[in-house]
Amino acid sequence: MNAPLRFAPFRFMGVAILALVMGVMLPGRAAAQEAPATSASLPARQANFAWDKTRLIASFSYRDAIDAPLTQKLSSGLPTIIAMRAYVMRQGEDTPVALAVQSCRVVFDLWEEVYRVTITSRGGVRDQPVLNVEGVLRQCAEARDLPIADKSYLRAGTPHFLAVRVDINPFSQEMLDQMRTWVQRPTGSTGIGPSDALFGSFVSLFVKSMRGTSDRTLNFRTQTVVP
Repeated sequence: MNAPLRFAPFRFMGVAILALVMGVMLPGRAAAQEAPATSASLPARQANFAWDKTRLIASFSYRDAIDAPLTQKLSSGLPTIIAMRAYVMRQGEDTPVALAVQSCRVVFDLWEEVYRVTITSRGGVRDQPVLNVEGVLRQCAEARDLPIADKSYLRAGTPHFLAVRVDINPFSQEMLDQMRTWVQRPTGSTGIGPSDALFGSFVSLFVKSMRGTSDRTLNFRTQTVVP
């Protein structure tokens, strides 16, 4: 278990300066992952799919989006945002049919020595104190029984999969606002229409915007599930 780094309050300025230096350095590492040509070429990882009545739910991890420098930065006192978008794709098609999102804003409280975590996901926005980095990763770098889409949005007999994009400290406040609005839609309404925010083809979502949009980006796809 990773214990939070402890800072005396009078050391805050020095720590903040160090964190700022780290923050400047992070964008240079952002494009480490190659831009995928198609959704099929995304790195694959396993997700656990299940049905909650007519709703598809999924559990998967993206802890590797938080590398060692970012783990240190979590304890700096500066805010870190972890934004995850899981697009539902039909196999062989280029346009997502549904979207599930989850984001966290993490700030280490140097006085109380606790992580202040604001989680935005289906069900709204909630604040939660977390004691250590392990707890932050559990809350912010894992999807657990995440509501994905109602069965009515999926084509029976056709394989579907999730194309997942994780951004660390995305530069676009507009995108974060759109994610916040997205989770306020009625329960079960995750289907994407042409006029919806966050809409786009796979190329626009995963290829054209790979560089220069956040401190770090992680993309992957899951195995297929057939409704």
